[in-house]
Amino acid sequence: MRIVLFYHSLISDWNHGNAHFLRGVAGELIARGHELRIFEPRDGWSLRSLLAEQGPAAIDRFQRAYPGLRSAFYDPAAIDLDEALDGADLVVVHEWNPPELVGRIGQHRARSRGYRLLFHDTHHRSVTAPEEVARYDLAHYDGVLAYGRVIRDLYLSRGWAAAAWTWHEAADTRLFRPIKGKREGDLVWIGNWGDNERTEELHTFLLEPVKALGLNARVHGVRYPEEGRRALTEAGIGYAGWLPNDEVPEVFARFRVTVHIPRRPYVRALPGIPTIRPFEALACGIPLISTPWDDSEALFTPGADFLVARTGEEMKRHLKMLLNDRSSAEALAAHGRVTILARHTCAHRVDQLLTIFAGLNLPEEKEVSA
Repeated sequence: MRIVLFYHSLISDWNHGNAHFLRGVAGELIARGHELRIFEPRDGWSLRSLLAEQGPAAIDRFQRAYPGLRSAFYDPAAIDLDEALDGADLVVVHEWNPPELVGRIGQHRARSRGYRLLFHDTHHRSVTAPEEVARYDLAHYDGVLAYGRVIRDLYLSRGWAAAAWTWHEAADTRLFRPIKGKREGDLVWIGNWGDNERTEELHTFLLEPVKALGLNARVHGVRYPEEGRRALTEAGIGYAGWLPNDEVPEVFARFRVTVHIPRRPYVRALPGIPTIRPFEALACGIPLISTPWDDSEALFTPGADFLVARTGEEMKRHLKMLLNDRSSAEALAAHGRVTILARHTCAHRVDQLLTIFAGLNLPEEKEVSA
């Protein structure tokens, strides 16, 4: 099957947490023998920021880490859609593409009728900035892949799309797996400061517990303001900046525990969406403690896959226990990884995508191999 993917960026994961899942899905489709063409804008904000910070070597580094993945740069205003979409059976357009391009692809689909067209939403804007989502003209799309049921329901109830499916993110277990590494510290947290969407929570559930327990801790991420870096220093936490997503398993292997602190929109308005971080941690077999979020779609078993800390004091108790009780830590990590392998890999999501595609009643003149 020929599949065309329009990503915000395949190459860059700088402030682009969805890159993990998008790369994982692409790799799984290629492994199954599908023909992929992936397009990304030449001047996308994530890649532009990565190059400004890390230089052109970052692109070479991506190509070494993902030798089977390639993208084609395009100019949104000049792309020849007849050429780009020639022979396509399925086209998936990720949400961070310009609304004008999203609309143009829809118009192309309306003229050609030769492929199925899906829009992929992996952000909280449907709740926090609905006017931005409403700008997308999805009239000629077959439907929306939403990374949570609550977002799927919003697309349907607000008339943004005629059809929508829940398509959760998942772990790329080709890369994200337990590996042996020399321990360098107690706790590592990977995430961005968060646009003030979790500053108070970071103090309560990360900085204060680490300082109180005297842990050897490190943080990776980008877009840390000066006050954020100063707070880390005062808590005795090392700040290590951008971490290429493919290096996350190696970093997890050097530490004994990690935490998940979701942004406030996911806690208050988007139940059922864990974002990619818990999938990554559990796939790598590192014990995980999460602050509360509503697992309304029963993706995990809290208490068995990960521990839940409802207060800063509870976070401290969980950290002390996992750092001092090796068998409990290993049992928790093992249970979480089993859950990932059973239900939450990119292979599972590709199965679901192909099932959705098969249900879209292909035009009779097209032949589909999978």
